[in-house]
Amino acid sequence: MTGKVIFIGAGPGAPDLITVRGYQTIQKADCIIYAGSLVNKKVLDNRKSNAKVFNSAELNLNEIITIMEKATNENKLVARVHTGDPSIYGAIAEQIRLLKEKSIEYELIPGVSSVFGSAAALEKELTLPEISQTVIITRPEGRTPKPKDESLESLASHHATMCIFLGVGMIDKVVKELSKNYPIDTPVAVVKKATWPDQEIVKGTLKDIAIKVKQANITKTAMIIVGEVLNPINFNDSKLYDATFAHEYRGSKK
Repeated sequence: MTGKVIFIGAGPGAPDLITVRGYQTIQKADCIIYAGSLVNKKVLDNRKSNAKVFNSAELNLNEIITIMEKATNENKLVARVHTGDPSIYGAIAEQIRLLKEKSIEYELIPGVSSVFGSAAALEKELTLPEISQTVIITRPEGRTPKPKDESLESLASHHATMCIFLGVGMIDKVVKELSKNYPIDTPVAVVKKATWPDQEIVKGTLKDIAIKVKQANITKTAMIIVGEVLNPINFNDSKLYDATFAHEYRGSKK
């Protein structure tokens, strides 16, 4: 067997946010399996005319692996295209486990996560000196259970910047849990389809964000970002470009 499966992070939506390596892999792929419910299909526009394309939204895990196995047995290159970066809620571990069992070669190409697409849309830095130097990437508990110590309520006790996937459809529950440890006036932004042409942004606080999200009729495909970095009253400059701060590349100008 000499075929190969390459997992590709397609980025948050805009087709030109895929990496060069990901773009080139799609160009060469004989078989493409893409997450059709989330991936912008325009990222596949450069594919070969004879490439076989499958939408994984219509497939279960065993069907996906069967397609991969058949293609690689025929010495073909398979591009498995995921939204954002496949290492975050990409369900790639279960695919990789089965590929290993079948001795199918694979590789991963990272992508731009919707976390960073959303931060760019908001024109915000998620880590500000003395405001927050930690970013928590998480999701609320739904059909997929979470470890007890990773509840939103528990994570909110750190008062760090929090980026919440898959939570806008249960915004009331999210706000209720966060409000137990964040102040009620903590800034919140919801970014729907970051970097897509129909991107939407709703801003508020824990006090009113649920109402605003419902008024905007946002029910899915949105990132929730919480924290003082969204609306800092004041923050100090970092030491990175401080003229009085010396490091191995630059001397101090006291």
